[in-house]
Amino acid sequence: MLIHSASQLLTLPGGPQRGHALGSLGILEAGAVLVRGEKILAVGPTEKLLAAYPNEPALDACGCVVMPGFVDPHTHVVWAGDRAAEFEMKMAGAKYLNILAAGGGIIATVRRTREASIDMLMDETRPRLARMFAYGTTTAEAKTGYGLESEVELRMLQAILALDSAGPLELAPTFLGAHAIPPEYRGNPQAYTDLLCAEMLPFIRQWWTSQPSIASRSLPFVDVFCETGAFDLAQSRQILTKAKELGFPLKLHADEFDNLGGASLGVELEAVSVDHLVKTSDRDIQALASSDTVAVSLPCTPFGLAESEYTPAQKIIAAGGILALASDCNPGTAWCESMQFVIALACRSLKLTPAQAIAAATINAAHAIRRADRIGSLEPGKQADLLILSVPDYRHLGYRFGTNLVKQVIKRGRVYSVETGTHPAEPLAEAEDVSY
Repeated sequence: MLIHSASQLLTLPGGPQRGHALGSLGILEAGAVLVRGEKILAVGPTEKLLAAYPNEPALDACGCVVMPGFVDPHTHVVWAGDRAAEFEMKMAGAKYLNILAAGGGIIATVRRTREASIDMLMDETRPRLARMFAYGTTTAEAKTGYGLESEVELRMLQAILALDSAGPLELAPTFLGAHAIPPEYRGNPQAYTDLLCAEMLPFIRQWWTSQPSIASRSLPFVDVFCETGAFDLAQSRQILTKAKELGFPLKLHADEFDNLGGASLGVELEAVSVDHLVKTSDRDIQALASSDTVAVSLPCTPFGLAESEYTPAQKIIAAGGILALASDCNPGTAWCESMQFVIALACRSLKLTPAQAIAAATINAAHAIRRADRIGSLEPGKQADLLILSVPDYRHLGYRFGTNLVKQVIKRGRVYSVETGTHPAEPLAEAEDVSY
């Protein structure tokens, strides 16, 4: 299939973009992409590729922007229930950590998720994934973390893997057993930390490697919420060190509310990414900039909490760090399924240009889940994950918000129409029902 006549083809070549290089879109005016099977075979001017492949099935982009699919490298998209009542409390002035201490917050979702079967978890998650896909997210990270006990954490992991297999949106799984202190360990976080290290991490690893269908896949990421009211720096180090010994790649929540030194810990332990980074110190920023650990900003979270402080993105860029964007889609602080809104918010709150935000939501976001060699840019040999926008200029991303600029999604070389909700091979009622 030859996708041709793009007004702007955003290729984003060359791998993750560090520091002031962020925003190099590799624009080809009147560009085209040749797709064979699930892969990109060639990229170039429309005139050249049409002449070289005259008999290729064609998809006319009709003077619209064509770009890589969005990658969302931090989500909690699998959960049961909602926390709409807490939102009202927050808007009335209640602080998140106070809600958490009173048994709300994460623990409220834990109660509902523990009660849910795997079928119920999948049924509640599918519509969220469908909306993410319709808004242009073609790959997303998905965390456990609402079980906080081995059986439920495994159930969540199984749901993530089943949803990933069903597609079309690909999921990169993360084990977040260290998301909060479960109610049965309230007042004794060290005992739960020891349980995670002695039992839960080895249990997850043994289960994963014993499954023939996934044993050849890399182990899931292991993440820790290093924060006041959750896991302190020493406990975070203990959990991540054990996970690393077992062969898990690492991620880390850090500096959402307080600067505990989590970013520097992530760098020391060679974490793939450190996420949130609102209260991050200049020293921690320098540590990130001197490493390959990705700084993942989640602007929807302070927005959802009605806070005024955001990731110091300009300092991270000036220091030479690798900055990525994610939605943090979750039931408590940021129920947002649109990376387009994340980009618009990042332009305003992080002072990114649209080009910088797009790079942070594609190639750098792919690097934050160790998939930059496969997705995040339009280059020969990479997976054919593309978007056709309904606009002629990429700067409409960031400029506009509260609407969907995605016209068509191409995932692994298959075309899905957001406007009509149909795939050439299988009629669908609505876009959000696509293959789910």
